[in-house]
Amino acid sequence: MSNENDQLAVMLFSEVLMAEQLARTRLSKALPKGMELSHFSVLNHLAHVNEERSPAQLAKAFHITRGAMTNTLGKLEWAGHIHIRPDWDDARRKHVSISASGRIARDVAINAIAPIIASVVETIGADKVKQALPVLRELREQLSQDDA
Repeated sequence: MSNENDQLAVMLFSEVLMAEQLARTRLSKALPKGMELSHFSVLNHLAHVNEERSPAQLAKAFHITRGAMTNTLGKLEWAGHIHIRPDWDDARRKHVSISASGRIARDVAINAIAPIIASVVETIGADKVKQALPVLRELREQLSQDDA
């Protein structure tokens, strides 16, 4: 890799990491009281897939440890936002699904963060965002392959 490519890679990752930190901070502040970004992410994922997932599948989807996912799921279950049931064929396994209150909490969170996201897109411009998405998606896919 050339020195110019090295510098380009460092600049790219610096921008991605700083944007990620700033986005997390802004979105976390806008979420409903008591909801963390990790909680919203799990609820949003479960709402999109619209079927049960195991804690291991969720941990893999978010690239975190099973322990970290178990902690998040415990908080969501305590809040009544998810249901965790045993696998009827294998008692060691569990299945997680979003509850009705979890869907409502997710919708409230989306309504809280949507104006922030929309404002950023409006300020940058929809055309620029559309141009950036394929590059960001390819970057995510490349990093995901390296993780596998």
